[in-house]
Amino acid sequence: MEKAQGILQKTKQLKDKVEKFHALEEKLEDLLTLCEMGNEEDDESLVPEVKQMQEDFLKSYDHLRISTLLSGKYDANNAIVTLHPGAGGTEACDWVSILYRMYCHWVENQGFTYDLLDYQDGDEAGIKSVTFMVKGENAYGYLKGEKGVHRLVRISPFDSSGRRHTSFASCEVMPELDDSIEVDINPDDIKMDVFRSSGAGGQHINKTSSAVRLTHIPTGIVVACQNERSQLQNKNMCMKMLKAKLYEMKLKEQGEMLEGIRGEVKDIAWGSQIRSYVFHPYNMIKDHRTGAETANVQPVMNGNLEMFISAYLKWFNEGDTTEN
Repeated sequence: MEKAQGILQKTKQLKDKVEKFHALEEKLEDLLTLCEMGNEEDDESLVPEVKQMQEDFLKSYDHLRISTLLSGKYDANNAIVTLHPGAGGTEACDWVSILYRMYCHWVENQGFTYDLLDYQDGDEAGIKSVTFMVKGENAYGYLKGEKGVHRLVRISPFDSSGRRHTSFASCEVMPELDDSIEVDINPDDIKMDVFRSSGAGGQHINKTSSAVRLTHIPTGIVVACQNERSQLQNKNMCMKMLKAKLYEMKLKEQGEMLEGIRGEVKDIAWGSQIRSYVFHPYNMIKDHRTGAETANVQPVMNGNLEMFISAYLKWFNEGDTTEN
């Protein structure tokens, strides 16, 4: 049954790609026809309409072009994203909350949805840890390049002297694995703790001890979920996250790890960042792997990540792993 559903899903995805390609062809034909009409009739009033059609075409073309680069084994899957603060204390926790907002906006812009799985407030401000699942076609493929350390430079809103601070946060991205992937987990190797939910969202917050934290004793891996409706649902989601992490570890041990599924975990501090966000003394966001950069920071912070996602996928598929 599950295999049949997988085939149907894959068929639908391929059909959607073909339909998008044909729709793009029609947009191009309409654009060329309008240009010919304007030239033949020497009608300058058509220029604004042509520019708008050109903009729509290029946007659709770029979106389709990016989707063709998503051919990895797990690219079509949903994505499990975890954000943690690094060096920087309260500043770093606040930086995590800013990144979380950025990714939530990106999800909405894509027409995707997300489920908040685990959320821990910072001691003074911001977020100490947040895990959420992004649901949508190719969610993991789009987000896999976001994995790594993100560095922020700004004037601190928590510093009365108005000094410049540097903060770090890590982004971990894992694909959601279906039941066709077998991972042998010994129940005796798992320690389960239950606690009351806390933080943002959820009607059961602080009412019952439904939140679940699982610790895999042999590896030390810890996963938590608190936003499902019951303790059982939270446990099932934790098992799904644990399964993804143990599967990754298994592939690494066998030497079969697909490059890019998660990448190496680096210290969340100086010298390990994949991208820098500079808000002072100038505005600049730069990806240190691809060289992609922009001085127009506000759209990026509002979820417009297409430039960086596109640059990463092109860089990754070309096999150029020399960081800039």
